[in-house]
Amino acid sequence: MKNPLKTPLTAIPRDIVAACDYERVARQHLDDNAWAYLQGAAADELTAAANVDALAALPLLPRMLADVRGGHTRCSLFGETLAHPVLLAPVAYQKLFHADGEKATALAAGALETTMLLSSLATTTLEAVAAAGQGPKWFQLYWQGDRQASLALVRRAEAAGYRALVLTVDAPLAGIRNREQRAGFALPSGLAAVNVPQPAKIPPPGPGASPVFDGMMAIAPRWDDVAWLLGETRLPVLLKGLLHPADARQAVGLGVHGLIVSNHGGRVLDTVPTSIDALPAIRATVGAGFPLLLDGGIRRGSDVFKAIALGASAVLVGRPYVHALAVAGALGVAHLIRILREELEVTMALCGCRTLADITPAHVLSA
Repeated sequence: MKNPLKTPLTAIPRDIVAACDYERVARQHLDDNAWAYLQGAAADELTAAANVDALAALPLLPRMLADVRGGHTRCSLFGETLAHPVLLAPVAYQKLFHADGEKATALAAGALETTMLLSSLATTTLEAVAAAGQGPKWFQLYWQGDRQASLALVRRAEAAGYRALVLTVDAPLAGIRNREQRAGFALPSGLAAVNVPQPAKIPPPGPGASPVFDGMMAIAPRWDDVAWLLGETRLPVLLKGLLHPADARQAVGLGVHGLIVSNHGGRVLDTVPTSIDALPAIRATVGAGFPLLLDGGIRRGSDVFKAIALGASAVLVGRPYVHALAVAGALGVAHLIRILREELEVTMALCGCRTLADITPAHVLSA
C-alpha cells in the first residue's frame, strides 16, 4: 500500500484485513466513555444493528465471462471526480478517538482520493481541517437555532474552500441513547465543539409547556429555512437524514442539489427503516441522475456495490473509519478506505461490472 502519510506501516496490526477487524481492535484503544459514544445508538439500538444486517442479507447475483478489462471505480459528484464512491461521513468529536482527530481523517481522505464531510461538532477548526490533506471537503451543518448563527458557519465554510454544504435534518434534538446514559458519557476536559462555541439558545418553556415541543423543537429548522439556505449560498446543498419519499420530493422541489438517505446510524430514533430499505423508493422519487448517497451500515465493499445497485450514487462510511482512526490514526483511515475499495473492485469484477454505471438492480436479489 502506498504510504503518503509518514506513518510506519507496522502501526497496523497484521491481522487487520477487514472493517470488522478494526472494530475489534479499536475497543482496546478506547476507554468506556469514548466507546459508549461511538458505538451507542438510540434506545435498544435495533436500527443500528439492522442497518448492517439488512445489507448483509441482500444476496448478490454474479455474472460470468464478462470482459471487465480497463475497469475502474471512479465516480463524479458535483463536478468533482473521485477515485471511488466511498466518502467519509461527518462524525463529531474525533479527538475523542485519536489525538490527531479530524486532521488525520482529512489527510487520509486526500491520500485515498475521496471526500471528507466535516461535522459541525468537530474538535478541530474547520479552517485547519480544510488545510489538511488534498481531497475535496464538504461541511456538515447542524442548524444553529437561527439563521444568522447558521449563516456564520456557512460563510466560514465557503471562505475555507469547502465544496458543498450538508444540512442534517434528522437530528433536531438528540436521540435517547441509553448506552451513553448508562456510561455517564461526558466529553473529557479540553475537548469541545470548537466551531460552535456558543450553543443554540433554547427558549425556556412556559408553565405546562413541553421542553421538547416548545423548547428544542421551537428552534429546529423547517422547510422555509432550507429554501432560505439555498438562496444564501452558491455551494451545492444536500439534505442528510431523509427516509420518506414525500420528504425527498419536497426537497427536490425546493431545488436541493443532493440527498443523503440516512437514519443517522440509528442514533436518533430507533426502529425506523434501514437506509438500504428506504433507498429504492427515494431513488424512484428523485429520478435517475440526481445525486443520492446512502449512509448507514456499510461494512464491506460488497455493501457499497449493493447500495449502488439499489440507487445510490455513492456511500458514506462512519463508524468503521473511526475504528481505524482509533487504531492507527491517518494511516488506519487510509487503510480502511483501501480495503473497502479493493473489496468493491473484486465484487464488481465477479459480477461482470467494469464501471459503476454497469451496476444495476439485477445484480441484487431483493425481496
